[in-house]
Amino acid sequence: MVFDLPMPTFLKRNTLIVALIILIAAFTFLSIFIANHPILAFDIKISLFIQQFHADWLDKVMLAISFFGELPYSLLSVLIVAGIFYWKKYKREGTFISTVLLSGLIILGIKNIINRPRPTAFYVRLVEVNRFQSYPSGHVLSYTLFFGFLIIIMNTAKNIPKVTKNVVTYLSAFLVFTIAPSRIYLGAHWFTDTVGGFLLGIICLFPLCYFYFNKKKT
Repeated sequence: MVFDLPMPTFLKRNTLIVALIILIAAFTFLSIFIANHPILAFDIKISLFIQQFHADWLDKVMLAISFFGELPYSLLSVLIVAGIFYWKKYKREGTFISTVLLSGLIILGIKNIINRPRPTAFYVRLVEVNRFQSYPSGHVLSYTLFFGFLIIIMNTAKNIPKVTKNVVTYLSAFLVFTIAPSRIYLGAHWFTDTVGGFLLGIICLFPLCYFYFNKKKT
């Protein structure tokens, strides 16, 4: 049947390019909107809805989920994982994982440009107090990029034990999906901050994966 035929390479490339353009356009539009509307009733309602379920034990769980995005632990996490790949003779993977650190410069630049203030105690319950600007969420960006790339490596690299693949994949997926609710629950970010962080993380994944797979073929 026609639908069973593999998609031609140029169609795959064009599809990815279109997807990237859409993501960049969505992130740009959202960024401009947030720059002009830093406080949104929509964001406040979502934060209050999520925070109504608060408890001491849940505070600790949400703080634990966000742990890998805090400095200096976020830096150490990337370096340690890259070091493990080097130690296990996956030098290319270790090198590409190290480049995730460059996202820190990207997030700081955009935060300074948009200059959105953090949620305050006037609007939400603050479990965690942060210094830098709110938009986009650096935690969501770094988790999407770092753990997202780990998932891709686990499912494409050869000779990695199946148990290791499964553990790393499921743990990474769990952190990617829970980091946004965690940041909102802690009062560290608005919902739209997490959306911006996720979009930017996916955008950053595109060139990282492109160069990783492109060089791997040569």
